[in-house]
Amino acid sequence: MTALRTLALVAAFAGFSLASTSVARAQPGAAALAMTDNRAVIASAFDRWAAGGTDFFATVLSPDVVWTIEGSGPSAGTYRGLEEFTSRAIRPFATRMREPVRPVAVQIWAEGEHVIARWEGRGVAGDGQPYRNDYVWIFRMAGGRAVDVTAFLDLPAYDDVLRRVPAAQR
Repeated sequence: MTALRTLALVAAFAGFSLASTSVARAQPGAAALAMTDNRAVIASAFDRWAAGGTDFFATVLSPDVVWTIEGSGPSAGTYRGLEEFTSRAIRPFATRMREPVRPVAVQIWAEGEHVIARWEGRGVAGDGQPYRNDYVWIFRMAGGRAVDVTAFLDLPAYDDVLRRVPAAQR
């Protein structure tokens, strides 16, 4: 079992429940409503992204989001604000892709202000090589936007694209 699958299972067993609309309706109170709304925001954004949308980060992230990529290597670290995250992590990678990364499988758990998304991403790098990666993103939501995100992924695969493929001029 991969570390990412283990992380997702640990999160599920640690009290994060797989939220569905029918489960959320059966739970009374504001916490259930927040869980449903937060889960719905993330699920809807992933659905749009998988269908070819390009607004995931702009619609999900707060302008002052704190995004942390866990691990070691050149891409690991904390990015403060949507602009810094976009300019230092998203654009450099996206300009090296021939076919953008799209989620091909997504699992979402939600509990209160937290949403966990475990997803598989696929794309094609600028040199024609396939890109495949598994991700776990943990969102802390406020006001329908992610204000804090912790990302787990196979950083060597991500960093390999950044190292191997020249950035396209866009």
